Order: sequence, then structure tokens, then C-alpha cells
Amino acid sequence: MATNFSYEILPPLKGNSIDSVYKIVDKLQEFEPKYINITSHHSETVYREQADGLIRRRAILRRPGTVAIAAAIQQKYNVQTVPHIICKGFTKEETEYALLDLNFLGIHNLLLLRGDSKNLNVPKSELHLYHDHATDLQQQVNAFNQGLDIDGETIDGINTPFSYGMACYPEKHEEAPNPVSDLRYAVEKVKNGAKYLLTQMFFDNQKYYEFVERAREAGITVPIIPGIKPIVLRNQVNVLPKVFHTDIPEPFADALAKCKTDAEAKEVGVEWCIEQCRDLIKHGIPALHFYSYLASDSVARVARAVL
Repeated sequence: MATNFSYEILPPLKGNSIDSVYKIVDKLQEFEPKYINITSHHSETVYREQADGLIRRRAILRRPGTVAIAAAIQQKYNVQTVPHIICKGFTKEETEYALLDLNFLGIHNLLLLRGDSKNLNVPKSELHLYHDHATDLQQQVNAFNQGLDIDGETIDGINTPFSYGMACYPEKHEEAPNPVSDLRYAVEKVKNGAKYLLTQMFFDNQKYYEFVERAREAGITVPIIPGIKPIVLRNQVNVLPKVFHTDIPEPFADALAKCKTDAEAKEVGVEWCIEQCRDLIKHGIPALHFYSYLASDSVARVARAVL
């Protein structure tokens, strides 16, 4: 059975054309993606001094347009898009409007995430407007699927309920006290309606296999899709573990340390990713999902080698 291929794409920075998105999609269409994820990004709080000398707080959204881009890609390429819905930085009301728009547009598959809290500064008086965790967001989507808004009032026109996946962490979420506690949340996500789990990026397949085994023992039966990231820059050997809390296996880290240029690191990254994917396919994984930011060329090379 052929291995399904999918990937994640970012909306362009504010002011840039959607053509930059189309170029990536065009590049990866030959691999017939099962779906394309569209990331979502909250606004960032910045403080700027004004002409009168006062400091004013502003919220700047650097990558807008998740819903619109999902709709544009789905219409242009006739491929299923899966927009991210995140709770950090988006109020419950804003989430409801996004769900309404997606419902009208005929986009009924989502990835529900907590989202990054970096550069997010919400006043304590407004915290009640937001969800704390992805499982709280999940309950809002479940209620929406039942035709209820955030106030419990009936919403008309919800003809196709949303289907959704959620995240899991082979190497433990950064805030989880231990792997057992972390897995408990994955179990809860599936119990309450997640149709699949998508992993955070990892570079050591053994950690994925061990996580899947623990998940099955805990009663999780839905697909657990591995998230793969080709390294393309030398500094990512230090940046990715810091940002995403994932380990770089010693042989991979050693090979990257010998690279003198980013071009050399990119070649090492492709080679590692190809072997990683081949091993995953040999073990019967349900699909390969690629985190393609800055790496669409590498993703194409890996996909061409393994699919």
C-alpha cells in the first residue's frame, strides 16, 4: 500500500503575494498530497514609543490569512486543506467566526493546537476570553459540531461537522512533568474526538516507535502520523532542540557539525531524512507529514526518493 504524503505550509508574511505559496504547492503537487496543512499565527504584542513620548501597546499580525489561503489552495488545486486552529492568541469568539467561515467555504478538516505563547501578552483581565489548552478548544469544536455557539445558542447551517486531528509528542511536551502525564492528554484528545494524532518533529525514529507502542498500550487506536523535518541550515542543530524540544541523534549532530556551509548541511539533512523516511515506511507508518518551512526543495527530494 502506498504511503500517504502531506505537508505543512505557512501563510506569507503580511504584504507578500500568495504566489509564494503557490510556488511551493506547484513544486510538491507531483507527489499527490493527501492534504496540505495551513499554519495559523497569533498577533505579537509590541510596544512602540510615539511622537508624544508615550509608549503604546500594539498587536501586529505578521502572517494573516489562514482561512483565505486554505480556501484558495483547495479551490485552485482541488486538494484537501487542513487549517490550523489554535487557542493561544485567539479568543473563543474569534475561533467561532473562523469555524463559521470554514463551514461556509466547505473546509471541514482541522488540526487543533494550543499554539505558541511566544511574544503573546494577554492582560489578566482578558484571560477568560481565551482557551488555556487544546483540549478546551476541542470542546468548543465539538459543541460547534452539535450546532451550538459559545453561549450555548443554536447555530443554523452546520451541515457537515468538522473532523480534526491533534498533536502529540514522542519526546514529551515541554510543559509536561513526565511522559506518562503527557500521554494521558493524548488519550483524552482521542477519547473526545480526535481522528488522528500528528507528532511534533523528531529525528530519532526509535523514540517514535516507543511512543506509538506506549500509546497503543494506553488504548489509542487512531493513526499516529510522524512529523518529519529536513534540516537545511547549520544552526538548526542548535535552534530546533531549543525551540521544539527535540533531540538530534549523535551521528546526525556529528555529521552536521562537520559541515562548513549551509549547502553542506542541507545535503546531510536530505540524506538523514531519506533514511529516516525509508525506515518509517518499512515499519508500516500510515503516512509521512513534512514540516516544509524553508525546506520545500528538500521535501521534494526526499519524497522523490522514498515515495
